[in-house]
Amino acid sequence: MNDFGVRDVDVVVIGAGQAGLSGAYHLRRAGFEPDRDFVVLDHAPKPGGAWQFRWPSLTYGKVHGMHALPGMELTGAAAERPSSEVIGAYFTAYEDAFGLRVHRPVDVRAVREGADGRLLVATSEGAYATRALINATGTWDRPFWPRHPGQETFQGRQLHTADYPGPEAFAGQRVIVVGGGASGTQHLMEIAEVAADTTWVTRRPPVFREGPFDEDAGREAVGKVEERVRLGLPPRSVVSVTGLPLNDAVRAARARGVLDRLPMFDRITEHGVVWDDGRAVEADVILWATGFRPVIGHLAPLRLREPGGGIRLDGTKAVRDERVHLVGYGPSASTIGANRAGRSAVREIKRLLDRERSPELSLR
Repeated sequence: MNDFGVRDVDVVVIGAGQAGLSGAYHLRRAGFEPDRDFVVLDHAPKPGGAWQFRWPSLTYGKVHGMHALPGMELTGAAAERPSSEVIGAYFTAYEDAFGLRVHRPVDVRAVREGADGRLLVATSEGAYATRALINATGTWDRPFWPRHPGQETFQGRQLHTADYPGPEAFAGQRVIVVGGGASGTQHLMEIAEVAADTTWVTRRPPVFREGPFDEDAGREAVGKVEERVRLGLPPRSVVSVTGLPLNDAVRAARARGVLDRLPMFDRITEHGVVWDDGRAVEADVILWATGFRPVIGHLAPLRLREPGGGIRLDGTKAVRDERVHLVGYGPSASTIGANRAGRSAVREIKRLLDRERSPELSLR
């Protein structure tokens, strides 16, 4: 700690989900010591990242593409257990096994330029002066609510995936599910089992993916997301370019008509939604499964955004500031992508710090 009460570290990691823990693991492997050379800050009350907030009916067997953290496999998890419990326990064991000493709950309020070429990270537990930053804040805390005419007049209930309690809360009700992603289809199929009626509304016709999702298809999907980030545009999710997997449950739901989709409505009324062609659907609940946006507001003082609205990256490194790395953002938002991004970020940060300590290296 310096004379101004600011703690000095080489690296601050913001977020202890999949991407943040991956970054912390690779920092340890590279010889950085927790609470001396780096610190991990997490605003959540306990380990588990965003998984701890998932609804109880999202069991581990339903999880799409959960990839193990580096250095420790997730084994023996029962498919019927809630994913929040399984992954929360796994992350707890992981933090303990590698002694990552995550600080929580800690809110990061802002990251701005500090003194002597360092970044100043203002938090609820004080300030940190750091040579490099791994931002792994994900998207869960920033649910996206589209605005539609008449939305404030609806007399029923409106909620977002972030507040989804499970299907039992919708028993006997008429429910409109808005959104064509994985969460929207999962919510819809669950709710249809207990609701009086369901209606599925999406902006674009959903694309269902036949056959296995192999390595080549994965690389192609990540490449499409990566291109947007390279151009400085807001990232789209990987699943938005992969399509929805067509499994037995989805086939059965399509056969029953549960997944018969309607185009986006034009207005919301007191009792439901209407289209300009005169069609109308009454509802008790509108569930917005409309996704999330990256949580990067605390980085605003650094002015990293491009005119297109996103942060342009070279790998994980912000083009406008080589000290800042974003993991779990854009192409690394998948669980396997987050693992790779953590390793890549630490490799680049080590080069940066080595160059600072030995300036002659930068001349070679």
